Amino acid sequence: MDFNMKKLASDAGIFFTRAVQFTEEKFGQAEKTELDAHFENLLARADSTKNWTERILRQTEVLLQPNPSARVEEFLYEKLDRKVPSRVTNGELLAQYMAEAASELGPDTPYGKTLIKVSEAEKRLGAAERDFIHTASLSFLTPLRNFLEGDWKTISKERRLLQNRRLDLDACKARLKKAKAAEAKATLWNDEVDKAEQELRVAQTEFDRQAEVTRLLLEGISSTHVNHLRCLHEFVKSQTTYYAQCYRHMLDLQKQLGSSQGTIFPGTFVGTTEPASPPLSSTSPTTTAATMPVVPTGTGLAPSEEAALCLEEVAPPASGTRKARVLYDYEAADSSELALLADELITVYSLPGMDPDWLIGERGNKKGKVPVTYLELLS
Repeated sequence: MDFNMKKLASDAGIFFTRAVQFTEEKFGQAEKTELDAHFENLLARADSTKNWTERILRQTEVLLQPNPSARVEEFLYEKLDRKVPSRVTNGELLAQYMAEAASELGPDTPYGKTLIKVSEAEKRLGAAERDFIHTASLSFLTPLRNFLEGDWKTISKERRLLQNRRLDLDACKARLKKAKAAEAKATLWNDEVDKAEQELRVAQTEFDRQAEVTRLLLEGISSTHVNHLRCLHEFVKSQTTYYAQCYRHMLDLQKQLGSSQGTIFPGTFVGTTEPASPPLSSTSPTTTAATMPVVPTGTGLAPSEEAALCLEEVAPPASGTRKARVLYDYEAADSSELALLADELITVYSLPGMDPDWLIGERGNKKGKVPVTYLELLS
């Protein structure tokens, strides 16, 4: 009991001494041991790493789960070490509503058939989104959290210890200075000077030891950057795969809708539904095949129309022509096609019976078939 009381009294005395030293430093009434420039740079770099890691982590969480209530729920499940319940994605929910609407409004009607096709595509988009969220969470969010909740807490703990050791050191310096000032007035203070010098040596040793421990941890931030760089590559890879899947699903859907569009709406300009956004690229062979611009196979016209087609005799329709910006370079496969250069503007239009994946393009006095997926149709 007496030992505990003495320890509490000692701790209270140390805390009071540190508080006094800290306060006097703030008011400029006490000297402060400064760390070297390299150490200060390490501290600033560590703080910057921590702050930006927190921001990137929070915004990535918003990207993967825009619903704040759902994010709070997932956070609570994680803290309670419980499995997060499976949640339907927005795309899957939309697919469900469309399928139910088609069932009630008539699955055999043109509207009902289209609802079913779109719902199937939205369901695939929702599944792709679920896979992306899962992969990104494991490969990117988890390592960032591990740094903030593991390595950074250790660094913060050692920095607090270093701060305390510095306050103790500076308090010992102040006591020694006072003892020497008193010694100049009276020889009775020799013992006090010796005691203050001994305390200073001990405080200096503890400070140097703690400074070295903290320095090693701060230098480890470089390894953290290397790890986060690897995780960032994984995040980009998973995001690229996700958008490649979305592009492929939507392109398939547009082809399905385009094939039935002429039947439902005769004379409709078939090029208006093609995507204006560029396909993604990826280093993965599988992803690359899925995301490169789709060059439609086939000739672009039904056999009977192609046999009769002479490009020099083709005249643009009175209405239905549009301007288009070329997204990628395209090399013509034969004389019936028009070679394209990225970012140039051309005039495009459709002819009756043409494959919906192709349009007739004109540039000056040159004309030929062009693939729709290489174009951004302008208003």
